[in-house]
Amino acid sequence: MQQEIVNGDRRALARAATLVEAGQADPLLAELFPRTGNALILGITGSPGAGKSTLVDQLTQTIRAEGKTVAIVAVDPSSPFSGGALLGDRVRMMQHHADPDVFIRSMATRGAMGGLAATTADMTTLLDAAGFDVVIVETVGVGQDEVDIARLAAVTVVVLVPGMGDDIQAVKAGLMEIADVFVINKADREGADRLARELHAADLNAPVIPTVAREGKGIAEVLAAVRNIPPKNRTVEHWRERIRQMLREKLLKTISLDELESAARAVAERRRDPYSLVDEILQRFSY
Repeated sequence: MQQEIVNGDRRALARAATLVEAGQADPLLAELFPRTGNALILGITGSPGAGKSTLVDQLTQTIRAEGKTVAIVAVDPSSPFSGGALLGDRVRMMQHHADPDVFIRSMATRGAMGGLAATTADMTTLLDAAGFDVVIVETVGVGQDEVDIARLAAVTVVVLVPGMGDDIQAVKAGLMEIADVFVINKADREGADRLARELHAADLNAPVIPTVAREGKGIAEVLAAVRNIPPKNRTVEHWRERIRQMLREKLLKTISLDELESAARAVAERRRDPYSLVDEILQRFSY
């Protein structure tokens, strides 16, 4: 399967993506990893209704017009058992399905917090190795807790809309601190100039780009600003955090929900202390 993916076989890539979502692709990803590091991993986040999907659609059109390939990971809040339909404006992205140089994968969060599915990072690794020039990750749109994308993406774009509460108070939230680029979408609305002034005044050290995504306005400027940001995912600091997160996830996978429930009950009832209990779990990794 590895060679098929490298050779551009989209069916093999889709099968591999299914393995990634099931958490069964570690050996494949380990083989593919030396081929990663070339794609621009672009995170698009912001409040629900900000027009993230429309922006992604327009960015994809612009990048494809340059002759470059694009993969899109659209993270949905819905359960995979409820039908898995694309949300809202994501229907517009369907126009790209006929394009062999655009790969779209919708992922359910399955209850994961932070705006991403648990295996989103592995999905971007797969798509990077498959040779896509740009991998766009559109987060679920959960609000201020949606900061995991900054640990994954090379460049993070935060999309705001005037008149939706995205004022100076929101600037103080954690979501605002992760932006490499701010996009004020629907900039033809009243209040767009005020929001831009507030962002500049907050001295967040990130460019502020007005767009009207549904009309394609400002898209080239967003792409230019993104490409002017040094990619974070090629730094030691980035991989230190990624490895730390991977270790955390691997550790948690070794503990069943029943065992975790039993341990929590024992600690709550003061039959056990959490310190020695955690040490016992960590001893599983001692050789």
